[in-house]
Amino acid sequence: MPPEDTTREPAEHARFAAYLAELEQVTDTGEIELVGRVLADPDRVMAEAAVVRHLDRRAAELCLEPAWEGWAAAMARAMVPHPFLTRRLREWSLFRAIALRLPWHRDDLLASSDWLQLRIATGTDPEALGILAGSGRTKRIRHTAGTGLTRQGRRTR
Repeated sequence: MPPEDTTREPAEHARFAAYLAELEQVTDTGEIELVGRVLADPDRVMAEAAVVRHLDRRAAELCLEPAWEGWAAAMARAMVPHPFLTRRLREWSLFRAIALRLPWHRDDLLASSDWLQLRIATGTDPEALGILAGSGRTKRIRHTAGTGLTRQGRRTR
């Protein structure tokens, strides 16, 4: 019996890399269809990992742009049965609201993930920084937000 080939890359790793490459090159018109195809992969965890990377990249590009609304609505429809991805998109929407000084709710920020709280804590919105400095989920988030307030010449609550 021949020895097993231990250098062979697992199939899901190869698919993941291929999906990332496709998602980086997809056009706006083919994006939602490709996201749906990736999310139909039998390895749900791998598929969601590829899509969240794409989501984060595209959201960072679009969150301050007028194209955000249509893009976010289309992505939300494509991700309906995927709670983690849906939550990440909602958090990007909250990030956008804070960055653009649109209406947002304190409770939404406090209920958000460590990922979003830390991202907001490194920002400049004094209201959000004050909330996170006093009630952020982790010591790191509270410290980062408090440092941001200090740099702005404001005190934490």
